[in-house]
Amino acid sequence: MASPTQWQRDGVVRPLEKLDLVWGLGIAGITHGSKKLSKSAGRAGTVKVFIADGSQLSCQLIAAAVRRGRYRTRVVGYATDAVGIREGLEEYETDVAVIGARLEEEALAGFDITREIVASRSKPSVIIILDSNKPAMVVEAFRAGASGIFSRDQSSDLLCKCIHAVHKGQVWANSKELHFVIDALGPALAAKSVSLRGMGLLTKREEGVVHLVAEGMTNRDISQELKLSEHTVRNYLFRIFNKVGTSNRLELALYAIDRREGLEQKNSHAAIEASAAGTNQASSSRRA
Repeated sequence: MASPTQWQRDGVVRPLEKLDLVWGLGIAGITHGSKKLSKSAGRAGTVKVFIADGSQLSCQLIAAAVRRGRYRTRVVGYATDAVGIREGLEEYETDVAVIGARLEEEALAGFDITREIVASRSKPSVIIILDSNKPAMVVEAFRAGASGIFSRDQSSDLLCKCIHAVHKGQVWANSKELHFVIDALGPALAAKSVSLRGMGLLTKREEGVVHLVAEGMTNRDISQELKLSEHTVRNYLFRIFNKVGTSNRLELALYAIDRREGLEQKNSHAAIEASAAGTNQASSSRRA
Protein backbone atom coordinates (compact mmCIF):
# COMPACT_ATOMS: atom_id res chain seq x y z
CA MET A 1 0.00 0.00 0.00
CA ALA A 2 1.31 3.46 -0.86
CA SER A 3 2.76 5.54 1.96
CA PRO A 4 1.37 9.06 2.65
CA THR A 5 4.22 10.45 0.52
CA GLN A 6 3.42 8.25 -2.46
CA TRP A 7 0.61 7.92 -4.97
CA GLN A 8 -0.46 4.64 -6.57
CA ARG A 9 -2.08 4.26 -9.99
CA ASP A 10 -2.36 1.14 -12.18
CA GLY A 11 -0.31 -0.78 -9.64
CA VAL A 12 2.64 1.61 -9.89
CA VAL A 13 3.70 3.67 -6.88
CA ARG A 14 4.77 7.17 -7.89
CA PRO A 15 6.42 9.76 -5.60
CA LEU A 16 4.17 12.71 -4.80
CA GLU A 17 6.99 15.13 -5.59
CA LYS A 18 6.21 14.73 -9.30
CA LEU A 19 2.62 15.76 -8.68
CA ASP A 20 3.38 18.99 -6.86
CA LEU A 21 2.08 21.11 -9.73
CA VAL A 22 -1.39 19.57 -9.42
CA TRP A 23 -1.66 19.28 -5.64
CA GLY A 24 -4.70 21.57 -5.59
CA LEU A 25 -6.81 19.77 -8.18
CA GLY A 26 -8.04 16.82 -6.13
CA ILE A 27 -10.31 13.93 -7.12
CA ALA A 28 -13.69 14.01 -5.37
CA GLY A 29 -15.28 11.06 -3.64
CA ILE A 30 -12.26 8.97 -2.67
CA THR A 31 -13.02 8.83 1.05
CA HIS A 32 -15.08 10.36 3.83
CA GLY A 33 -14.21 11.43 7.35
CA SER A 34 -11.00 12.16 9.20
CA LYS A 35 -7.72 10.34 8.63
CA LYS A 36 -4.61 10.28 10.73
CA LEU A 37 -1.32 11.09 9.03
CA SER A 38 2.25 11.13 10.26
CA LYS A 39 2.71 10.98 14.03
CA SER A 40 6.48 11.48 13.87
CA ALA A 41 7.88 13.37 16.80
CA GLY A 42 7.84 17.10 16.21
CA ARG A 43 10.66 19.40 17.17
CA ALA A 44 10.26 22.45 19.37
CA GLY A 45 8.54 25.21 17.47
CA THR A 46 6.89 22.81 15.05
CA VAL A 47 3.47 23.98 13.85
CA LYS A 48 0.81 21.26 13.98
CA VAL A 49 -1.42 21.42 10.90
CA PHE A 50 -4.74 19.77 10.08
CA ILE A 51 -5.66 19.65 6.38
CA ALA A 52 -9.12 19.46 4.80
CA ASP A 53 -9.98 19.44 1.12
CA GLY A 54 -12.35 17.85 -1.38
CA SER A 55 -10.62 14.45 -1.64
CA GLN A 56 -8.14 12.20 0.11
CA LEU A 57 -5.68 12.54 -2.75
CA SER A 58 -5.80 16.32 -2.62
CA CYS A 59 -5.23 16.28 1.15
CA GLN A 60 -2.23 13.97 0.76
CA LEU A 61 -0.76 16.14 -1.97
CA ILE A 62 -1.07 19.23 0.22
CA ALA A 63 0.44 17.31 3.16
CA ALA A 64 3.39 16.16 1.04
CA ALA A 65 3.99 19.70 -0.17
CA VAL A 66 3.90 21.04 3.39
CA ARG A 67 6.33 18.37 4.64
CA ARG A 68 8.85 19.26 1.95
CA GLY A 69 8.84 22.91 3.00
CA ARG A 70 11.75 24.47 4.86
CA TYR A 71 9.59 25.38 7.86
CA ARG A 72 8.98 23.16 10.90
CA THR A 73 5.54 21.79 10.19
CA ARG A 74 3.84 18.51 11.16
CA VAL A 75 0.60 17.35 9.54
CA VAL A 76 -1.47 15.70 12.26
CA GLY A 77 -4.47 14.64 10.18
CA TYR A 78 -6.77 15.33 7.29
CA ALA A 79 -10.47 15.19 6.36
CA THR A 80 -12.63 15.58 3.30
CA ASP A 81 -15.91 16.74 4.83
CA ALA A 82 -17.31 18.78 7.72
CA VAL A 83 -17.93 15.75 9.95
CA GLY A 84 -14.34 14.58 9.52
CA ILE A 85 -13.01 18.05 10.28
CA ARG A 86 -14.98 18.23 13.54
CA GLU A 87 -13.80 14.79 14.60
CA GLY A 88 -10.20 15.46 13.60
CA LEU A 89 -9.92 18.76 15.44
CA GLU A 90 -11.36 17.14 18.56
CA GLU A 91 -8.88 14.25 18.37
CA TYR A 92 -5.69 16.03 17.33
CA GLU A 93 -4.08 19.08 18.89
CA THR A 94 -3.94 21.58 16.02
CA ASP A 95 -2.32 24.99 15.64
CA VAL A 96 -3.49 25.79 12.11
CA ALA A 97 -6.30 24.27 10.04
CA VAL A 98 -5.83 24.50 6.27
CA ILE A 99 -9.30 24.12 4.73
CA GLY A 100 -10.36 24.12 1.10
CA ALA A 101 -13.39 26.25 0.27
CA ARG A 102 -14.51 23.26 -1.82
CA LEU A 103 -15.01 20.20 0.36
CA GLU A 104 -16.47 16.83 -0.55
CA GLU A 105 -20.03 17.98 0.16
CA GLU A 106 -20.08 21.06 -2.06
CA ALA A 107 -18.18 24.05 -3.38
CA LEU A 108 -18.50 26.49 -0.44
CA ALA A 109 -18.75 24.12 2.53
CA GLY A 110 -15.33 25.26 3.77
CA PHE A 111 -16.72 28.67 4.70
CA ASP A 112 -19.39 27.18 6.97
CA ILE A 113 -17.02 24.87 8.85
CA THR A 114 -14.58 27.77 9.26
CA ARG A 115 -17.31 29.73 11.06
CA GLU A 116 -17.81 26.75 13.38
CA ILE A 117 -14.09 26.47 14.11
CA VAL A 118 -13.76 30.18 14.87
CA ALA A 119 -16.71 29.93 17.27
CA SER A 120 -15.33 26.80 18.99
CA ARG A 121 -13.33 26.59 22.18
CA SER A 122 -10.24 25.09 20.55
CA LYS A 123 -9.98 27.93 18.01
CA PRO A 124 -7.04 26.88 15.79
CA SER A 125 -6.20 29.54 13.24
CA VAL A 126 -7.74 28.87 9.82
CA ILE A 127 -6.35 29.29 6.32
CA ILE A 128 -8.86 28.88 3.51
CA ILE A 129 -7.65 27.58 0.15
CA LEU A 130 -9.55 29.26 -2.67
CA ASP A 131 -10.04 27.98 -6.20
CA SER A 132 -9.76 31.60 -7.34
CA ASN A 133 -9.07 34.94 -5.69
CA LYS A 134 -12.18 36.65 -7.01
CA PRO A 135 -13.21 39.57 -4.76
CA ALA A 136 -16.40 37.92 -3.47
CA MET A 137 -14.55 34.74 -2.47
CA VAL A 138 -11.73 36.65 -0.76
CA VAL A 139 -14.10 38.85 1.23
CA GLU A 140 -16.35 35.94 2.23
CA ALA A 141 -13.33 33.92 3.44
CA PHE A 142 -12.32 36.68 5.84
CA ARG A 143 -15.91 37.23 6.93
CA ALA A 144 -16.07 33.52 7.77
CA GLY A 145 -13.19 34.10 10.17
CA ALA A 146 -10.12 32.96 8.22
CA SER A 147 -6.78 34.39 9.32
CA GLY A 148 -5.30 33.81 5.89
CA ILE A 149 -6.27 32.90 2.35
CA PHE A 150 -4.29 30.95 -0.19
CA SER A 151 -4.95 30.46 -3.89
CA ARG A 152 -4.43 27.03 -5.48
CA ASP A 153 -2.23 28.49 -8.20
CA GLN A 154 0.38 29.64 -5.66
CA SER A 155 3.50 27.62 -4.80
CA SER A 156 3.61 25.02 -2.06
CA ASP A 157 6.62 26.75 -0.46
CA LEU A 158 4.53 29.90 -0.11
CA LEU A 159 1.83 27.82 1.62
CA CYS A 160 4.35 26.76 4.26
CA LYS A 161 5.28 30.40 4.82
CA CYS A 162 1.58 31.28 5.04
CA ILE A 163 1.00 28.59 7.70
CA HIS A 164 3.81 29.85 9.92
CA ALA A 165 2.84 33.50 9.49
CA VAL A 166 -0.75 32.77 10.52
CA HIS A 167 0.48 30.69 13.46
CA LYS A 168 2.38 33.77 14.66
CA GLY A 169 -0.84 35.78 14.63
CA GLN A 170 -0.40 37.51 11.29
CA VAL A 171 -3.09 37.93 8.62
CA TRP A 172 -2.06 36.41 5.30
CA ALA A 173 -3.21 38.01 2.04
CA ASN A 174 -1.52 39.85 -0.77
CA SER A 175 -2.06 43.57 -1.38
CA LYS A 176 -4.61 42.97 -4.15
CA GLU A 177 -6.70 40.74 -1.88
CA LEU A 178 -6.51 43.23 0.97
CA HIS A 179 -7.85 45.90 -1.38
CA PHE A 180 -10.82 43.63 -2.08
CA VAL A 181 -11.57 43.59 1.66
CA ILE A 182 -11.13 47.35 2.03
CA ASP A 183 -13.37 48.01 -0.96
CA ALA A 184 -16.01 45.71 0.52
CA LEU A 185 -16.23 47.72 3.75
CA GLY A 186 -17.93 50.63 2.01
CA PRO A 187 -20.73 48.60 0.33
CA ALA A 188 -21.28 46.61 3.52
CA LEU A 189 -21.93 49.78 5.50
CA ALA A 190 -23.90 51.26 2.62
CA ALA A 191 -26.25 48.29 2.83
CA LYS A 192 -27.99 50.19 5.62
CA SER A 193 -29.17 52.61 2.96
CA VAL A 194 -31.07 49.79 1.22
CA SER A 195 -34.71 50.81 1.54
CA LEU A 196 -37.78 48.67 1.98
CA ARG A 197 -37.56 47.53 -1.62
CA GLY A 198 -37.39 43.89 -0.50
CA MET A 199 -40.76 44.03 1.20
CA GLY A 200 -43.26 41.76 -0.48
CA LEU A 201 -40.55 39.99 -2.51
CA LEU A 202 -39.72 37.34 0.07
CA THR A 203 -41.76 34.30 0.98
CA LYS A 204 -42.69 33.64 4.60
CA ARG A 205 -39.95 31.01 4.86
CA GLU A 206 -37.37 33.38 3.37
CA GLU A 207 -38.44 36.07 5.85
CA GLY A 208 -37.78 33.56 8.62
CA VAL A 209 -34.29 32.83 7.28
CA VAL A 210 -33.50 36.56 7.07
CA HIS A 211 -34.60 37.04 10.69
CA LEU A 212 -32.32 34.23 11.89
CA VAL A 213 -29.36 35.57 9.89
CA ALA A 214 -29.90 38.96 11.55
CA GLU A 215 -29.81 37.16 14.92
CA GLY A 216 -26.30 35.95 14.08
CA MET A 217 -27.15 32.29 13.51
CA THR A 218 -24.91 30.10 11.32
CA ASN A 219 -26.30 27.98 8.48
CA ARG A 220 -26.11 24.98 10.78
CA ASP A 221 -28.06 26.77 13.53
CA ILE A 222 -30.69 27.88 11.01
CA SER A 223 -31.04 24.36 9.61
CA GLN A 224 -31.67 23.00 13.10
CA GLU A 225 -34.08 25.80 14.00
CA LEU A 226 -36.15 25.42 10.81
CA LYS A 227 -35.61 21.64 10.48
CA LEU A 228 -34.04 22.01 7.05
CA SER A 229 -30.80 20.66 5.58
CA GLU A 230 -27.83 23.04 5.46
CA HIS A 231 -27.87 22.70 1.68
CA THR A 232 -31.47 23.95 1.59
CA VAL A 233 -30.58 26.88 3.85
CA ARG A 234 -27.76 27.88 1.49
CA ASN A 235 -30.14 27.74 -1.46
CA TYR A 236 -32.57 29.99 0.41
CA LEU A 237 -29.77 32.47 1.10
CA PHE A 238 -28.69 32.67 -2.54
CA ARG A 239 -32.29 33.35 -3.61
CA ILE A 240 -32.69 35.98 -0.90
CA PHE A 241 -29.42 37.69 -1.93
CA ASN A 242 -30.74 38.00 -5.49
CA LYS A 243 -34.14 39.31 -4.40
CA VAL A 244 -33.01 42.03 -2.01
CA GLY A 245 -29.80 43.02 -3.80
CA THR A 246 -27.25 41.89 -1.20
CA SER A 247 -24.23 39.68 -1.82
CA ASN A 248 -23.37 38.16 1.56
CA ARG A 249 -24.63 37.45 5.08
CA LEU A 250 -23.32 40.69 6.60
CA GLU A 251 -25.11 42.85 4.06
CA LEU A 252 -28.26 40.76 4.51
CA ALA A 253 -28.12 41.20 8.29
CA LEU A 254 -27.67 44.98 7.90
CA TYR A 255 -30.54 45.00 5.42
CA ALA A 256 -32.78 43.16 7.88
CA ILE A 257 -31.91 45.54 10.71
CA ASP A 258 -32.43 48.57 8.47
CA ARG A 259 -35.80 47.25 7.31
CA ARG A 260 -36.89 46.50 10.87
CA GLU A 261 -35.97 50.02 11.95
CA GLY A 262 -37.78 51.41 8.92
CA LEU A 263 -40.94 49.48 9.77
CA GLU A 264 -40.79 50.61 13.40
CA GLN A 265 -40.35 54.22 12.28
CA LYS A 266 -43.19 53.90 9.79
CA ASN A 267 -45.48 52.41 12.45
CA SER A 268 -44.50 55.14 14.89
CA HIS A 269 -45.32 57.85 12.35
CA ALA A 270 -48.63 56.15 11.57
CA ALA A 271 -49.51 56.06 15.27
CA ILE A 272 -48.65 59.75 15.68
CA GLU A 273 -50.72 60.69 12.64
CA ALA A 274 -53.66 58.59 13.87
CA SER A 275 -53.46 60.21 17.28
CA ALA A 276 -53.34 63.69 15.74
CA ALA A 277 -56.28 62.87 13.49
CA GLY A 278 -58.28 61.67 16.49
CA THR A 279 -57.47 64.85 18.44
CA ASN A 280 -58.52 67.07 15.52
CA GLN A 281 -61.77 65.12 15.11
CA ALA A 282 -62.58 65.46 18.79
CA SER A 283 -61.86 69.18 18.68
CA SER A 284 -64.14 69.63 15.67
CA SER A 285 -66.94 67.74 17.41
CA ARG A 286 -66.69 69.99 20.47
CA ARG A 287 -66.87 73.12 18.31
CA ALA A 288 -69.94 71.78 16.54
